[in-house]
Amino acid sequence: MMLQHLVPCLSPPGSLTLDDFADFAGLAAGPAAKEELRQAIQHKRRGDMSAVTGTFTPEESERKRRRRERNKIAAAKCRNKKKEKTDGLQKESEKLESINAELKAQIEELKNQKQQLVYMLNLHRPTCIVRAQNGQTPEDERNLFIQQIRESALQELGLGLPASCGHHGAPA
Repeated sequence: MMLQHLVPCLSPPGSLTLDDFADFAGLAAGPAAKEELRQAIQHKRRGDMSAVTGTFTPEESERKRRRRERNKIAAAKCRNKKKEKTDGLQKESEKLESINAELKAQIEELKNQKQQLVYMLNLHRPTCIVRAQNGQTPEDERNLFIQQIRESALQELGLGLPASCGHHGAPA
């Protein structure tokens, strides 16, 4: 068959017949023929000529079956492992959300307790006998408290001087 008959567009004008197009349509491979050609090319690249002819030796068939079985098992393991990991993460997430909710409730409870204690302290201040006997004002108490906090923070950092040295700004 000439090249002009294989590819109708290369034929001289007026020389094409319906048979030329039928031959051309036969060359345009359908999906099955394309797949067969693709597999033949792949196997040829690998050096496996049995796929081109469509026959496999019993050893090749067995090897192919074992390979598919191993792949099936590996895929199942992979799916199971992924599912277990997802389930574990879901459980951990639920647990952490529960702990978070408990801690938020505890924070609210502590805030309420603090508010009650501050209220009680403010009610007690005007009648406090100990403060009146020492002659301290609320400002003196606040300054002493701040000084104690600073000294303890400096001592924790290892930068503080002994509390008895007397030059930390304590009221004289």
